[in-house]
Amino acid sequence: MDHITELFCLLDDFCKIFDESLEKSLIPHQNLRLQKSALSLSEIMTIVILFHQSGFRFFKYFYCHMVIPFWKSAFPKLLSYNRFVEIMPRCLQALSCFFNQIKGADTGICIIDSTKLVVCHNLRIKRHRVFKDLANRGKSSTGWFYGFKLHLVINNLGEIINLKVTSANVHDVAVLEELTSEFKGILLGDKGYLSKTKKDALIARGLKLLTPSRKNMKQKESQTLFEKQLLSRRGLIETVNDQLKNLHQIDHSRHRSVNNFMVNIMSAVVAYCLNTSKPTFKNLIAN
Repeated sequence: MDHITELFCLLDDFCKIFDESLEKSLIPHQNLRLQKSALSLSEIMTIVILFHQSGFRFFKYFYCHMVIPFWKSAFPKLLSYNRFVEIMPRCLQALSCFFNQIKGADTGICIIDSTKLVVCHNLRIKRHRVFKDLANRGKSSTGWFYGFKLHLVINNLGEIINLKVTSANVHDVAVLEELTSEFKGILLGDKGYLSKTKKDALIARGLKLLTPSRKNMKQKESQTLFEKQLLSRRGLIETVNDQLKNLHQIDHSRHRSVNNFMVNIMSAVVAYCLNTSKPTFKNLIAN
């Protein structure tokens, strides 16, 4: 219960500033036709983040068998499961802003990669309705899939410093400059980011892209011992993706709403960012 109180206080302090800033940015006397909820914005955010910290795989089971029977004292005005799912999208904007407040900083060494978010089995693509006209077919190292891609940039401390969700047919190189526009130093990526045009553009603004070489490349770029060590630890981002998928349930095919799909992603990312124990680089020898 102490952990719940600590998380709620952190989010409640943020929401007070967020609500004030949002109210100032709205048009005066704007009529917001939203039915008021008994739960505050900070309480909604607390519950969705707690789910991703709990280890439960299904939000409905978590809400009905953990929140309602055991945490009623922490949330006195708790809603039914169906009503809570209806109001969950209200916290999406706040979650996104909160992520920007707690995300990691540029340390001079960052890693970029994408991971697939499958929304349905390939045999059910034609019958899928929730993400119709939004999701697309894409191909990963394990084959074709239907859904989206989560593009991540992390630093050498294992902290997420930027992200973007795209449809599955968007090439990784297409979002490279947008995701790294504020970073300088060294950027590590896999072979999917090999592009001389993009690489020259990044170098021009102070960011050096390091990727493994393809076997059929005629001229392979020479690398220092330190750069080779960095490339050998590029798998750090795979560990982050694995934690987001297996510990924080960022990837599942049970979504019934586009907005709640995004709430699930952002609350999982925030839960990861609040984790004090993250995978990091170790034992690097600089030049």
